[in-house]
Amino acid sequence: MPEYTLDPMPAPDTLITFLPVNDLNVTHEFYHGVLELPLVLDQGACRIYRVSAGGCVGFCRRDDVTVADGVIVTLVTAEVDRWYRRLVALGVETDGPPRDNPDYKIYHFYTRDPDGWAVEVQRFHEPDWSATSSSSRNER
Repeated sequence: MPEYTLDPMPAPDTLITFLPVNDLNVTHEFYHGVLELPLVLDQGACRIYRVSAGGCVGFCRRDDVTVADGVIVTLVTAEVDRWYRRLVALGVETDGPPRDNPDYKIYHFYTRDPDGWAVEVQRFHEPDWSATSSSSRNER
């Protein structure tokens, strides 16, 4: 069997997580209208929204949507309280005010989108955590 030298893979440009939804227009109202995430691509049956410089969330129209336990769209921000005030002011139901979770060292709260997907808004207490820190694939 021949031996190969594997070069390190470059880091991906973007991460997109896709979820199924019943109605793209209702989903658009929530993610673009309420959360103010920019729509970056409308493919007709799927829409993709920018969450951060390297991350997106996409939604595709499906007839039978089953919301899976444990799937969470998490928005990481230093402004958790501001997000909470905005959502409450817009009439979005949450699971209560932001709170500390000592097990995960985060400050957060949850809501649900129109299809029932869990949406978490959180801040890490870890001072060294950053999605843009130097811990990339190429620095193993």
